[in-house]
Amino acid sequence: MKVDTADRMHGPRDPVWADYLDAALPIALAAGDLLARRLGEQRSVELKGEINLVTEMDRQAEELIVSRLTAAFPGFGIVAEEGAQHRVQSEYVWYVDPLDGTTNYAHGLPIFCVSLGLWRGDNPVCGVVYHPMGQETFTAVSGGGAYLNGRRLAVSSQPDLGSAILATGFPYDIRRTDVDNLDHFARFAKRAQAIRRMGAAALDMAWTAAGRFDGFWEMKLSPWDIAAGALLCLEAGAIVTDFRGEPFTLAKGQAIAANAILHQHMLEIIAPGKFPAA
Repeated sequence: MKVDTADRMHGPRDPVWADYLDAALPIALAAGDLLARRLGEQRSVELKGEINLVTEMDRQAEELIVSRLTAAFPGFGIVAEEGAQHRVQSEYVWYVDPLDGTTNYAHGLPIFCVSLGLWRGDNPVCGVVYHPMGQETFTAVSGGGAYLNGRRLAVSSQPDLGSAILATGFPYDIRRTDVDNLDHFARFAKRAQAIRRMGAAALDMAWTAAGRFDGFWEMKLSPWDIAAGALLCLEAGAIVTDFRGEPFTLAKGQAIAANAILHQHMLEIIAPGKFPAA
C-alpha cells in the first residue's frame, strides 16, 4: 500500500501543544544530563529477559521524569518502560523511555537517549528525544515541524535504495523466535548501501528525521520506543507505516520510516519476510 505524504495521523496544530513540549523539554534534559554524568561508572546491571538489561540509572532517570511529569501534568497518564505509571482518566498519555540504549550505556558506549512522547488517543501531540552525549535535542509538535537544536529538519530525499543508509534493530526475543528481523536485514544488506544497528530505536528515528539515515525499519517495538521518534519522522516529511504499508500506530509495534519513494522500495523488500501480525 502506498501512503500519500499528506496522509498523516494528526490534524491541525493546537497552540497549547507547544506549551506541553516547553514544559517537558527541561525534564528530558535533566534526565539526559544525569545519565551523561554517570556514564562509565560502576553500577548494578540486571537482566529482565535473556538479553534485555536494566540498570539503576534507568530507574533513577525514570523516577526523575515521572515525578516531574506528574507534577507538571497531573491530569495526564504516564506509561514508562521500567514500570512507573500514572494512570488517570485522560486521553493524553506520556510515553517515557528514560534510557533508550541501555545495553550501550551499561557497556560505556555513548549512544543512548531520553525519549518523551505525548499522545492524545491514537494521535501524536509532541515529543522530545535528547541525545546528551551529542548535546542534541530533537523536538516536534504535531503540525509544527521537527527540529534539532532549533534547526528545522527534513527527511532524506534519497530515492535509490542502492545508495541509501538504513537503520534497524533486533527484538529481545531473538534467541527464541524466527520472527527476528534477520531475514529482512539479509535482504536489505544485499540491496542498500549500508545498514547501521545503533541499539536505540528512538535515536534511530531522530537521526532518520534529520536525514542522517535515509530510512528506518524495526519490529516488536514498545510504545515508549517510538512515541516521540515517529512524530519526529512525520514532521520531517517521512512516510511512517507498519510493515504492510498500513497506518502506523503505537500498538502495532512496527514501523518503516522514509521518504515516499524509498518507503515504497522498503515495503517491497520487507513484504516476503516474517513479521508479527499488526
